[in-house]
Amino acid sequence: MLVPAINFWAVLAATLSAMVVGFVWYMPQVFGNYWRRTAKVAPSGEAKAAAGPILVAFVASFVSAWVLAGSAAIAQHFYGGNFLVNTFVTGVILWTGFTAARFITHDAFEGRPVRLTVLNCAHELVTVLAMCLVIGLFGI
Repeated sequence: MLVPAINFWAVLAATLSAMVVGFVWYMPQVFGNYWRRTAKVAPSGEAKAAAGPILVAFVASFVSAWVLAGSAAIAQHFYGGNFLVNTFVTGVILWTGFTAARFITHDAFEGRPVRLTVLNCAHELVTVLAMCLVIGLFGI
């Protein structure tokens, strides 16, 4: 059984890159105000209220980075060639097949605005691309 070689430091750095992307993406000056209006999310005004969601985002980002790193290592073993390129191809395939497809399906059934779906899918794509860059540069 093939167990992919996963660089823990690459996963940790990719997790941090996801947190940075999310922080910048949802700043009020970037897409934060638009997201709040479109998603109908009212800020509580308390910094303490954000601690739980930030912890959830960190753990979810860590899991995503771990899966991406493992998938990229498997792709590298199977295809060979340039690890950075394989990581980007793998990341885009995973984003398309799982993240974007699931967002679009759930948002359609929940009646969410298409603009919100596009914004959230774009955020996830940028996040995955940042993770790909970090993992791809670290190597296996």
